[in-house]
Amino acid sequence: MSAAMLSAPVSLSVAHAETLDVTAVAGHPPVFLWVKTMSESFIPAVNAALEGTDTSIDWTEAYGGTLAKVGGELEAMEDGLAQVGIVASLFEPSLLSFQNVTYVTPFGPTDVNLVLNTVDQMTDDIPAMRKLWEDLDLEYLGGGFGLEDYLMMTSFPVTSMADLKGRKINAPGPAVNWLDGTGAVGVAGDLTTYYNDIKTGVADGVIVFPTAAAAAKLFEVAPYVTRVHFGAQYAGGIVAKKSWFDEQSPEVQAAFRTGADAFAKDYAAGLEGRVTGAFAAMTEGGATITELSDEARLEWANALPNLTQNWADALEAKGLPANEVVNTYVRHIQEAGVTLPRDWSVK
Repeated sequence: MSAAMLSAPVSLSVAHAETLDVTAVAGHPPVFLWVKTMSESFIPAVNAALEGTDTSIDWTEAYGGTLAKVGGELEAMEDGLAQVGIVASLFEPSLLSFQNVTYVTPFGPTDVNLVLNTVDQMTDDIPAMRKLWEDLDLEYLGGGFGLEDYLMMTSFPVTSMADLKGRKINAPGPAVNWLDGTGAVGVAGDLTTYYNDIKTGVADGVIVFPTAAAAAKLFEVAPYVTRVHFGAQYAGGIVAKKSWFDEQSPEVQAAFRTGADAFAKDYAAGLEGRVTGAFAAMTEGGATITELSDEARLEWANALPNLTQNWADALEAKGLPANEVVNTYVRHIQEAGVTLPRDWSVK
């Protein structure tokens, strides 16, 4: 009798033990820091947080196009093919419009941590920002990932805005707007096309972030590196399929948030080292690296159309509080000590 009683708690524990099958998705391969950090920081942190509970996770890591192409992660989660993933708001300017606020406020902070922390805080403070995720059946866990201070690489030297007149410059979707009013011609492209576009004369240069530029060896075709300081950009974060997440125990939900916090910390630490290495690689590859003067940056910023006002007006017309999003972002970064060459606040 006593033996049976002693064994009862063990049997009860076994009966309630659960192993969750969870698929984590990212379109980029692990060579990209945000995917590497998801695999090496987020997942181990979730596992560690669940130690001692009755739940464990059997992970399937689907990266590099094995489940979804770049920009297709949202659809994969929507279809129930993955329960957690990295969704790049950068590729969803309509569905996740507010998360792209940094792309309509160029020449902002160069500090990636400041940008990520600000957008994460705004997601907590402005219900409409979180609602954009939830409307897609996604639970934003945090763990924002960002792209370091954008610069320009060209086949010709750039010391002023006048040097851009008539030049064709590659840029990722939302960054094309940073060329409006400069005399340059924006040419849409991505990391898979930049090198050949410049080499073949389709473009004379590119707006890009340093780690990607070094990895793609763009300095071979665009050896003039101009640190324009367009600013660091928020690019997305770790999300879970909300309808699935809501069904999980409080312990599992807390573990996923702990994992997102670990991701954010390790991503920031890893990015700093990679940026330093990127500039070293460009220098060793023969690149000429210069700083755009404050005067030239001011001229450039003031030559642009009112990007934020135009963006906010279009969203406000749809009943979305874009003015609040823009002005909150600008206020946060100014309070953090950032001096903008142009005040992007809207009315």
